[in-house]
Amino acid sequence: MALDRNATVAVLGAGTMGSGIAQVAATAGHQVLLADTFAGAVERARAAHEKAFAREVEKGRLDAASAAATLGRIRYLTPGPGDFLELASAQLVVEAIVEDLEVKKATFKRLEHALEPTAVLATNTSSLSVTAIGAACDRAERVVGIHFFNPAPVLPLVEIVPGVATAPEVTAAARALIDAWGKTTVVASDTPGFIVNRIARPFYSEALRIFEEGIADKATIDWAIRDAGGFKMGPFELMDLIGNDINYAVSLSVFEAFGYDPRYRPFLTQKKLVEAGLLGRKTGRGHFDYRAGAVNPEPVRSNDLAVEIFPRVLAVLVNAAVDALFWRVATRDDIDLAMTKGVNYPKGLLRWADDIGPGQILERLDQLHAEYGEDRYRASPLLRRVVREGRTFY
Repeated sequence: MALDRNATVAVLGAGTMGSGIAQVAATAGHQVLLADTFAGAVERARAAHEKAFAREVEKGRLDAASAAATLGRIRYLTPGPGDFLELASAQLVVEAIVEDLEVKKATFKRLEHALEPTAVLATNTSSLSVTAIGAACDRAERVVGIHFFNPAPVLPLVEIVPGVATAPEVTAAARALIDAWGKTTVVASDTPGFIVNRIARPFYSEALRIFEEGIADKATIDWAIRDAGGFKMGPFELMDLIGNDINYAVSLSVFEAFGYDPRYRPFLTQKKLVEAGLLGRKTGRGHFDYRAGAVNPEPVRSNDLAVEIFPRVLAVLVNAAVDALFWRVATRDDIDLAMTKGVNYPKGLLRWADDIGPGQILERLDQLHAEYGEDRYRASPLLRRVVREGRTFY
């Protein structure tokens, strides 16, 4: 099986993610069908594309004729619910609708019968089971995860996720096509959160834990992680950027998918903000206040706090990466590549562990485990093995 630039690409769902994927595919030279049952979403996507390409022309990165040609490759469709006949010419369809397993399964079942038997059916899910989605189809071997990161036209990483029944040639074709689009691909096993959303959970959860314990306020925790760790954004400002509703939903999904493993338990702070409608930048308030004239608290710039906060967050992050390697979620190189390209970490976590020394990471985790007696701080068996054998990850 092969997918090339002559393939027609359908994108189902014209929200921010679907619109971005359609833009990437059209820029790569494909004829694109962008479909959403809600006309308002389609019109917003059209306006966003026109604005994006006008900006590219204004900045001199694209000439007007090329921008017009790229826009001309996108057809904007508003089919009725479950009516996918207008997508029948597509060789690849990328689903980017609501993160609801039952809705996705029903959608794929209908898609399968509308498209040719050789078409690849891809889901952009960030945390749901690709295997479960594919199980709704008669031919699950052609269902694969192609997980972009938001905003899709900007962020380079794409996770390719085969389900249990996905044919190897479908995985290979999907990866080759997305590579040809100029993206950086990694292959992840079909486990909760895949690579990035699994490993990145402690970036938010340990910061929330430190806040709820009263060790430091949110501004100080963000400052410590930016200043001591070299991250471009702190966890609280990043949650506000992502949307607290989205971050909480992913946290809850991963927690449930891991059988309520306490390492992934969401926090009351997240739940309360969502219940209050304080979703972050998009609503004007979240962990911080973004309204005109708002004054947010200044961080307490204390070296002692920085030393207490950042190494604790980093130890739990590294442990998550090591555990992902232990459970063969992805290769060592793909894990580090995913975290640098997908969420812009200053360096790969496994490389970071080597730079610090795996023994120091283990010592800090054991100290936390002894203090709290909680499984969230249990060290990965692989980390213990590496330390015991005097090895490193590279």
